[in-house]
Amino acid sequence: METIDLLLRSYPLLLKGMYMTIQVLLGSASISFSLGLILGILSCERLKIAVLSPIVEGVAFVYRAIPFYVQLLIVYFVLPDLLGFNLEPFEASVISLGMCSSGYVAQTVRGGLNAIPAAQWEAAFSLGYNTRQSLFFVILPQMLRNVLPAFNNEFDALLKTTAVVSSIGMLELTRMGMNLVSREMEPVPIYLTVAFFYLCLSALINFIARKLERRISYVKN
Repeated sequence: METIDLLLRSYPLLLKGMYMTIQVLLGSASISFSLGLILGILSCERLKIAVLSPIVEGVAFVYRAIPFYVQLLIVYFVLPDLLGFNLEPFEASVISLGMCSSGYVAQTVRGGLNAIPAAQWEAAFSLGYNTRQSLFFVILPQMLRNVLPAFNNEFDALLKTTAVVSSIGMLELTRMGMNLVSREMEPVPIYLTVAFFYLCLSALINFIARKLERRISYVKN
């Protein structure tokens, strides 16, 4: 009964933490996939630009090479000190997580675009499409079908990485669980509940991704 009472007291705060985790996840994912798509397009073999593409590849490499925790500390502590403004934990979490993830998304997009046969570009050109139209109406839809599982993995990884932002005081699911443990001194039921919440979110992400994969596969067929 004590455990049930503890969980009943903890659930409202844990749900609030989960809601904040979802906000961080969606915000960082929007930055990650938007920026990663641009970086991936500009670094693929077919669309390389002599001066710009090496810079883009360098930026993507930096995002991948520096651990996320270090990027989080730089965005939260270093940038405000250098530029003279303050960032809230939520803003710093979304920006740093989105930028870090965009490096991996860029690699996925670049690989997916490079895997599209040159004949697909030539077929689009023969239909009267220019390079931009060929990219958006012919190449990118095919690329999306090929890399959707990789996008799903990256989105799932983003969910797990949101736990790290608790280190700067972000009241997401993990930090809320830590605060409850400090107050209640009952780590086992609280941390198991936190793990269960992450499991449910991950299962939801994978369920949606599988549905989307089947829908795209159906359209393709």
